[in-house]
Amino acid sequence: MTDVPGTAPDIERDVMEYDVVTVGAGPAGLSFAIRLKQLNPELSVCVIEKASTIGAHILSGAVIETGPLDALLPQWRDNPPPICVPATEDEFWLLTRDGGRKLPVPPGMNNHGNVIVSLGAMCAWLAPQAEALGVEIYPGFAASETLHADDGTVIGVRIGDMGVAKDGSHKPGYTAGIDIRAKVTVLAEGARGHLTKRLVKRFQLDAGSDPQGYSIGIKELWQVPAERVQPGKIVHSFGWPADTHTYGGSFLYHLDKGRIALGYVSGLDYRDPQYKPWEAFQQWKNHPLVKPLLEGGTIVSAGARAIVTGGWQSLPKVEMPGALLIGDTAGLLNVPKIKGTHQAIRSGMLAAEHLHAAQLSPAGFDAKLRASDAMAELKKVRNIKPGFKRGLWWGMLNAAWETLTGGHSPWTLKNKPDWSSLDKVGEHESPRRDYTDRTLEPRDRLAGVYYAATEHDEDQPVHLKVADTSICVTRCVEEYNNPCTRFCPAGVYEIVEEAQAGGGSAKRLQINAANCVHCKTCDIKDPYEIITWVTPEGGAGPNYQNL
Repeated sequence: MTDVPGTAPDIERDVMEYDVVTVGAGPAGLSFAIRLKQLNPELSVCVIEKASTIGAHILSGAVIETGPLDALLPQWRDNPPPICVPATEDEFWLLTRDGGRKLPVPPGMNNHGNVIVSLGAMCAWLAPQAEALGVEIYPGFAASETLHADDGTVIGVRIGDMGVAKDGSHKPGYTAGIDIRAKVTVLAEGARGHLTKRLVKRFQLDAGSDPQGYSIGIKELWQVPAERVQPGKIVHSFGWPADTHTYGGSFLYHLDKGRIALGYVSGLDYRDPQYKPWEAFQQWKNHPLVKPLLEGGTIVSAGARAIVTGGWQSLPKVEMPGALLIGDTAGLLNVPKIKGTHQAIRSGMLAAEHLHAAQLSPAGFDAKLRASDAMAELKKVRNIKPGFKRGLWWGMLNAAWETLTGGHSPWTLKNKPDWSSLDKVGEHESPRRDYTDRTLEPRDRLAGVYYAATEHDEDQPVHLKVADTSICVTRCVEEYNNPCTRFCPAGVYEIVEEAQAGGGSAKRLQINAANCVHCKTCDIKDPYEIITWVTPEGGAGPNYQNL
């Protein structure tokens, strides 16, 4: 029994059986697998990952707090990840179009003792350490469905079929996906996991929580002349190019060997139907404080990914019969700190310790997580991100209050779904953009897709499911002017006009699925909730290099 209606039951499928199957080889999934094998080497544990290689779909800032990693692998500094630069200096800026003001660094953003890493490279570094303990890791295995017993209990996952044509027919070389059955399934898919989304609905895991919130993070890695780089320097900014009603900010991390990691985060609760997150990032790159660092340099890699930002009040129940949620799948990122990796590792270890003590029963893990340091950290900052829904300056004052009180306000601000925040075109007065001329690469989104090295077989079913495309060329044109053509950072969605046989023309939605970088923004921000992201063939998608 699977979670997808209409799945053909008559296909003969190979079956692999394990004690535990983990979906996702990010920091949460790998840390979980390592810790579980440390506790009980006899358990059979496998980790499946939809990317072609471990780390190829991982994108994050990333500055990490090392405490949980120290607990997981006490000797890790003897053989650190390939990109691992100790933080040396923090700066925090309020930008205007032509300049800015350096502000005191907020307490939560002080990175003394932390390290800057490439999270993709870090996961590629963690994987062989898991394998050395006996964990079986399978990149290129995209879980398309969960498997269920007759009573609904999760009993594993099904890997998507390979070799299916766009029209649904089987191409030469068609291979049916295997079923991986396990006593417990651990979902570590990252933000907006497509299996997690279904399971949350099926088991009503969010019945007692606020809707989850998200941002989109767009990142590039640059190679520049080495003399411009101050290894370990960390710069964050807010203000321009976002208006005061749009949550947005940047990060710029000086690595080693002449490399700079930089990116821009836009809250997906933005109201302006004309807002373009990718364009905002490119504008920020051309700011006078940033552009001189990059001119004459070259882009190494680029990409985008949704970030989970709902926090304490949006945490769903993280256990269900046969399965549990960890890391960003559960929603554990600390927004004011702009950090989630330590939370992912922490939750992965906690899940492993719980399953070891409970003979692989998920029951009780939700209570254990809510009583942990991971949740205490989120509760202290629960009101900071929601405060910005009332505007930049109210949000800053509220953040100062919550920081001073240590999060002990007697209230908890509510979260609303991001898709519901978008104003209609006629109801929104777009702000003066005050944009500047851009000269740095990439010049357009397709060039950005090139630097993401994304690959999909063109002849496979489109993995972006639009329930009713007629809405796109009728209601959505009139009410929102097709925001999918702006919020997607990869140019996936396009409204095209075609000549009709009897004369005249008609518009239609064209989905350029091969461009997709798997950021999930469309699944989150679509104001009609008619776009559903599902996994394409295993191994498809971006191939990020050290993002």
